[in-house]
Amino acid sequence: MSAESPGHGRGHAGGEPGKPAAFAPVRPVRAYQRVAEQIEERILSGALPPGSRLPAERELVRQFDVGRSTIREALRVLQSSGLIRSRPGDPQGAEVLGVSPDTLSHALGRLARSHLSGLGELIQFRMVLDAESYRLAARLHTEEDLRRLTELADRMEEYVPHDPHAFSRADAEFHRVVAEAGGNALLALCARAVHDAVADAIESKLARAERAGEAADWMRRSVVHHRHVLAALGDGDGPRAARLGREALHDSYAPHVSEQDRARLRAALD
Repeated sequence: MSAESPGHGRGHAGGEPGKPAAFAPVRPVRAYQRVAEQIEERILSGALPPGSRLPAERELVRQFDVGRSTIREALRVLQSSGLIRSRPGDPQGAEVLGVSPDTLSHALGRLARSHLSGLGELIQFRMVLDAESYRLAARLHTEEDLRRLTELADRMEEYVPHDPHAFSRADAEFHRVVAEAGGNALLALCARAVHDAVADAIESKLARAERAGEAADWMRRSVVHHRHVLAALGDGDGPRAARLGREALHDSYAPHVSEQDRARLRAALD
């Protein structure tokens, strides 16, 4: 077989047959990018856990053998990614935040406000994630999970109607426990992030409903829903739990979105 045969061509992908593909231009990697990459790898590997601190700027300059401006630019990149909290010249060094749902929820919230996506798609995404979280939790939960969920449902009922903010916190914790009961850390992270992003994106509309006197009724309906979910989980009935999750989200949010988005949410019910 010759060097020009199909088995040993010179990179035809993206080019005309018989001609090598064109290479894309490259840019040199700047020193601050290499610094940021090394620190990010330490954070993601767990070598720098959340709550720990990086060495002070002067020590980072010495270890990386670069200028202070390079270190500060690397720290700025890491801070914009949500991995650290840094103040220039802090003698204690930047605080490691690590990977958290907050970073992801903020990104999803921005996406929902952009021209690339929208609130309806974000809610629909949550319907899909929550349904799968419920289905897995019905199969894989422990007795301790059920105990914690029962305690949270009881707490939610106690908050009706006088403390909607505490109610919302208990509601968020209920969903977090369900997601974690499914045994998939990535799904739990995404489910919590999407939950927070949806809550932030639609908060003003729900606040108007609260002022209109609808909050107490919504809280009572939510408690009933959580009791039904809890029963489905206890019975190990994944399909029923998933259906309850989708229906509750549809009923909660459909009145507050456009007709086009309502159609999107209805499509996610089945």
